[in-house]
Amino acid sequence: MSDQPKQSTTTGLALAALGVVYGDIGTSPLYALRECFHASHGLPVTLPTITGLLSLIIWALLLVVTVKYLLFVMRADNQGEGGILALMALGQRHREESAFPLRIGPVIALGLLGASLVYGDGIITPAISVLSAVEGIEVETTAYQPYTLPIAITVLLAFFAIQSHGTGRLGGWFGPIMLLWFLTLAGLGIRSAVQTPEVFTAFSPIRAVQFLLDHPTQGFAVLGSVFLVLTGAEALYADMGHFGKGPIRLGWYCVVLPSLVLQYLGQGALLVRQPDAVANPFYLLAPGWLLLPLVVLATLATIIASQAMLSGAFSLTQQAIQLGYLPRMHIRYTSASQIGQIYVPAVNVLMLIGTISLVLFFGTSSNLAAAYGIAVAGTMVISTLLIFVVVRRQWKWSWPLAALVTGFFLTLDLSFFGANALKIPHGGWLPLAFGAGLFLLMATWNGGRRLIARHLWSKMPQLTAYLKEVLDQPLTRVPGTAVYLTQFPDLTPPSFVQNVRHNKVLHEQLVFLTTTTVRVPTVTGSHHVRIEPLAPGVRRVVVQYGFMETPDITRLLAACRSQGLEVDLDGATFFLSRVNSLATPKPGMAIWRERLFVFLSRNSQRASSFFHIPADQVVEIGVVVEI
Repeated sequence: MSDQPKQSTTTGLALAALGVVYGDIGTSPLYALRECFHASHGLPVTLPTITGLLSLIIWALLLVVTVKYLLFVMRADNQGEGGILALMALGQRHREESAFPLRIGPVIALGLLGASLVYGDGIITPAISVLSAVEGIEVETTAYQPYTLPIAITVLLAFFAIQSHGTGRLGGWFGPIMLLWFLTLAGLGIRSAVQTPEVFTAFSPIRAVQFLLDHPTQGFAVLGSVFLVLTGAEALYADMGHFGKGPIRLGWYCVVLPSLVLQYLGQGALLVRQPDAVANPFYLLAPGWLLLPLVVLATLATIIASQAMLSGAFSLTQQAIQLGYLPRMHIRYTSASQIGQIYVPAVNVLMLIGTISLVLFFGTSSNLAAAYGIAVAGTMVISTLLIFVVVRRQWKWSWPLAALVTGFFLTLDLSFFGANALKIPHGGWLPLAFGAGLFLLMATWNGGRRLIARHLWSKMPQLTAYLKEVLDQPLTRVPGTAVYLTQFPDLTPPSFVQNVRHNKVLHEQLVFLTTTTVRVPTVTGSHHVRIEPLAPGVRRVVVQYGFMETPDITRLLAACRSQGLEVDLDGATFFLSRVNSLATPKPGMAIWRERLFVFLSRNSQRASSFFHIPADQVVEIGVVVEI
């Protein structure tokens, strides 16, 4: 009896995971097999070809999703969290924590490049998914064709518009809708497959091998289309922290994998019987009376898949900001009970523009498929390389064992990446260019922060020595508390130096507060806050946050009362150093990158808003830094 509540919770989480984790991979049947028979591949619609492709699809799902992600990659959890930046941080856990921005080495470069490609995938997924769903109305009659693009754009505009209201209320429907979707996939698939039982021979890997031997050149090219069945596999790992390994695995084994396999077998069986159904095997699989309801259900499923991608982009942005690779942005929490429910307006607008632009530029889901996959394949390659770092540094595997296991998965990933690279001239360059731009932006922001940190480190005096010098002076002490925010706990903040130099006064109580982000998702316990007395009425407070947390200074200081630090929050004054950067030809970064950093810095969210400090209690003192 004691296991019943736990089992019930696991089942409920598995149902919820269907709507978040498996939305992208669950909508791949809309276009994946159709694209395998794209005219550019020149493959005949015959039984050997169909079973060979189905075998490639089935074994891709088994080896990449089941073996690589569910059984191997999900073991590499960073305190239960997954995702490309969490994996990057896990690979850096051997390094000593420091407030000084880390230099971008190979591991960090891989993590940032992978994160950039995720954004590239994020603008294509809503476009191709919604377009392919809406195109179902063309199956009944071509009279609807002129309306396909306006309907798809309307759906996407409405989708991005509701983000500011949060998805908490709608989220409860995601799981049941996707369960209905997967049951529909399975039902339609098995209804067709039993009519042509020859397709069940696709379970034999020999069919896949034979197909590749019979079509060596076309077979390699078609791997780029076969890969479309795997888009969304990264979400299994990225959303691990929201649902846990058990529910994600349960949803895959019991619902998603059987439904997808049966659906692809059903589409293949239809093509054996009706080769001309290759134009749209998914919708032609359904009886006529079910077509319009299926279009509605498919559109809902693609919206849910897009929501999962967009929510992932919001979460990735929050992590990148906390780790210091993106400038501060306004982050709005849309749920009082779930901390993961966030909305980032700037990201929402940029992804809206990117997605609508893709729809208008490509026009059809088939054209978009030419650009789809390269970003996901690149992310998978990077994940495997980072996993190698983790198994060596964290799991202490030997070189031969680590190379053998990760080498097998890397071979699969590189095969798919190479096949997708053939799409680059046909539109695949778009997500790569988008990702490269974001990588450059993140690298520039990190580099600019390093230059500023280096300048402050060389110019600002040590805090303890400067305090001794200041306290020996006959300065006026005024009532109240002054809280000085500083990046480095051992350095004197510029705001304190300027305040003493120009105002020549000290508050009765001084607090020097440093917040640092460490390479774990959350920080709890006694290591979260360290309070150190430096002189009578002077304390240094160092707070550690995880990269999944957002600092709240007023709430933090209120919690410090239990450790003997009493701060009158209503009467306290918060002093912030506002660094104004100037791009100069000095050695450091290229001048155009320095100007980009200056632009980002001037347009980033104010520190007072980011740290949730009351605006009427903030004093910002500017300091000019030439970089």
